[in-house]
Amino acid sequence: MHSQVFPARKLKNFQACVSALTKKKVSKAAEDDEFEQWQKSRQLTKPKDQLELTDAELKEIIPRVLQSVNVQQPDNLVQYSFNLGEFVPAPSAGNAVLVFSQKGTFLHKESDDARKQLIAQGIDPLELGTAPSIALMLSPSQAPIIEVAPKENESEAEDEEEPEKSDEEGEGGGEVAQAATEVEEEQKAEAGPVPGKKIINQFNFCERAALTYTNPRMNRETQTIPPPKGSYSSNVLQWIIYDAYQHDYEEQQLEKERERERREQGKMTVSKPGMKKVAGKVQISEAVQGRVFECWKTLERMLNLNTFDYIAKDYRYWEDPADEFREEEGTLLPLWKFSYEKTKKNTVTDMVWNPHYYDLFAVCLGFLDFMKPIKGGAICLFTIKNPSFPDYICITEAAVMCIDIHKKYPYMLVVGLYDGNVMVYNIQATCKVPAFQSNSVTQKHSNIVWEVKWAPDLPDGEMNFYSVSSDGKVIHWILMQNEFAVTTIINLYLEKEPVRGPDGTLVKRKACASCVAFHPENPLIYLVGTEEGLIYKCSTAYSTSYLFTYNAHHMPVYRVDYNKLNSDIFASCSGDWRIKIWEDNRQEPLFVFDLGACVGDVKWAPYSSTVFGAVTSRGSAYVFDLNVNKYKPICVQAIVSKKKYKLTRIAFNNKLPVIICGDDKGCVTALKLSPNLRVPCKPPKKQQHLDQHTLQIMKLDRLLSLVREPTVLTAPPDPAGSTDS
Repeated sequence: MHSQVFPARKLKNFQACVSALTKKKVSKAAEDDEFEQWQKSRQLTKPKDQLELTDAELKEIIPRVLQSVNVQQPDNLVQYSFNLGEFVPAPSAGNAVLVFSQKGTFLHKESDDARKQLIAQGIDPLELGTAPSIALMLSPSQAPIIEVAPKENESEAEDEEEPEKSDEEGEGGGEVAQAATEVEEEQKAEAGPVPGKKIINQFNFCERAALTYTNPRMNRETQTIPPPKGSYSSNVLQWIIYDAYQHDYEEQQLEKERERERREQGKMTVSKPGMKKVAGKVQISEAVQGRVFECWKTLERMLNLNTFDYIAKDYRYWEDPADEFREEEGTLLPLWKFSYEKTKKNTVTDMVWNPHYYDLFAVCLGFLDFMKPIKGGAICLFTIKNPSFPDYICITEAAVMCIDIHKKYPYMLVVGLYDGNVMVYNIQATCKVPAFQSNSVTQKHSNIVWEVKWAPDLPDGEMNFYSVSSDGKVIHWILMQNEFAVTTIINLYLEKEPVRGPDGTLVKRKACASCVAFHPENPLIYLVGTEEGLIYKCSTAYSTSYLFTYNAHHMPVYRVDYNKLNSDIFASCSGDWRIKIWEDNRQEPLFVFDLGACVGDVKWAPYSSTVFGAVTSRGSAYVFDLNVNKYKPICVQAIVSKKKYKLTRIAFNNKLPVIICGDDKGCVTALKLSPNLRVPCKPPKKQQHLDQHTLQIMKLDRLLSLVREPTVLTAPPDPAGSTDS
């Protein structure tokens, strides 16, 4: 035996391993002791109702199988078949849940569809390693033969590889390959070369015959007036709710009562003779015709707004950009022309805008050329929404000379006729027959009624109006239940010496009234223009004297109009070619303008205290702004031909920057004012809180202070300087 000597380092490692093993044994023995102590101290409790199992049952293994079956899904569902008329079992929805699905455009290269596409495109599938599957799929007679021109490099490589393949295949394989190549060459010779064909893209294809021109998209924008807004606040309390329920209950009871009365009336009409039935049918047909008429009217408005789409937008939103480069000048943009086919021979004698419906205005059609009288007349109510035909038409036997619309009841119209009669129409009820008409024998004027004006309602609620005529009378008409109550307010007489009559008696000379204007703030005061050129200031409380007399013109006064913002200022126009601006109780006019032609009408603008318009017999419309130019108009524009037509009336719209001008051929032209004709006032820097109404009044007062003549002051007597002492 040979003794083996361990180096010192190996000895140390051996000793360390031995000590580690002994430590592990000691720790394991300690753990076993602790486990035994824990089991001894542990006391297991056994329930009384525990099931006693045998050893075989305890050793039995119970398998658990997970299945993809939705236990909560109902079975044996049925649905009713209308075709068979019975319930049939419905197919089960299945247990699979589709989470994501996407159709792709890729095919596996070894699939049948891929091989078919490769063959159709002229590509040999053998190059892609799919030859065995193609041979199984297609027979040699079915497979198309495609000639592919080999490249130079490929042909050389094939020549080099052919000997190697023949060696590897051996004798048997060589004979089979040679037979296959001979068959393929024969088929190629018979079929000939196949030209390349462009394959249709199956995923994005459209027939050429189905292709149409695609119209480009267009944006259409429309501006509308925003709906009115208002703030409302209230307290909802218990008694308020109770009152509301009581009111609703009363309404229901009244409705039941009305329904019962209607049923009783229906029973009564059935028992009556056939004439009553016919009358009922006529009434029903008229009601149906009224509804149909409203539908046609709405359709006509829609067609007109589509036809005049650009004009309908212009009158609202378009502003003339050229006004920025003009100095103190403006223009009138023509919008529409309103006319009625049956009244083209008549003259527009008066026009007025409806105070409630801002786009509705009334036109009187009569005549002013008394050498060529026209028998009939008409009242036409036009709206901007339908410029092709009037909304309401009232035909009269005599020519209509003037009109006015009630401010509180916008459906009540009063008109004055050429034969001296007056009539009141309620267009809400009917336009064919007037609601009130004067008596042609006693209650009437003896001459032409030149102007009528509604007055504020009386304390008892009766409506009333005033009328003036060439017979020199101002008459007050009150609408009673079935007739007029007539009162003569004043007989106009000239302030001249009376003339001796045929029988020697002295007769006062009457004045022929031609127009009237009531004070905007004091309804007792009114101005009357006469054919002698005078303007009388009168009061309804005095019937014998005038409050003031203005020596206004040398020819008949055609119109007098109060300023809308300052009631102390009014304008008058006459056949002597002049327009004059007057101040209350002042003999001399503040401004005088000569237009070179007969001035038919003058009106103050409702939006400015210094702007007014006028029309002349030469077919031109004039717009003045005293704050801009005190000597000449800021706009003169020909509306109609001065050789064939004459302008007779003008009217400003109360809300829109639009005016209407009437001519002697029954046509009304609507025009829009450019921005320079309606420049608003700018408040001073220190008075930014002032509203537009106050600024307009301040502007006019500032202008009048420059025009008024200064009052002459007389010095009081000086007692110290007297020589009587």
